[in-house]
Amino acid sequence: MTSIASVTLEVADPAAADRFYSAAFGLGDRLRLRASEEPTSGFRGFTLSLVVSQPADVDALLDAAVRAGATTLKPAAKSLWGYGGVVQAPDGTIWQLASSSKKNTGPATRQVDEVVLLLGVEDVKASKQFYVEHGLAVGKSFGSKYVEFAADGPVKLALYKRRGLAKVAGVSPDGTGSHRLVIGSDAGPFTDPDGFAWTTASESASV
Repeated sequence: MTSIASVTLEVADPAAADRFYSAAFGLGDRLRLRASEEPTSGFRGFTLSLVVSQPADVDALLDAAVRAGATTLKPAAKSLWGYGGVVQAPDGTIWQLASSSKKNTGPATRQVDEVVLLLGVEDVKASKQFYVEHGLAVGKSFGSKYVEFAADGPVKLALYKRRGLAKVAGVSPDGTGSHRLVIGSDAGPFTDPDGFAWTTASESASV
């Protein structure tokens, strides 16, 4: 089964981005950085979600991110599905911090249980079929709204309608230019229908 080993963010200043992510999230090899000056504006069509076990962990990560320079897009709050908030890193990447639990069960930690890459796509069904043909196994599917693929690696993949994902993130869906994202996987190099670039895990490890 195809798995995602890491995601590479293309940033203007890799050293500054590394300082931010080390202070905010500490994701190790799951997150890589490389320099890019590719033009980009507005919503880049994806978010990264950090799933944790309790609300206190959401707050700890959100506070660490803000202290390191992130901007709050949605303050942490309870919802029907749990508890979460959204921040935007200084490099422009949008991060969702979320827990399915609404109650704390222990002291706050910054332990991340799952990293989920959510791609905002124009046609969820077509993109789902594309990824199935490239070796990903569907874990959950809600028609043309949302698809989550089974995780067999450090990063889980999910598909969302672009407008819906932008609404969840608290931003306008409008955006142009580069996604500023490269996905490292054992599926081999390809570009999906929405322009998201995939490379081999070994290549992403060398950047």
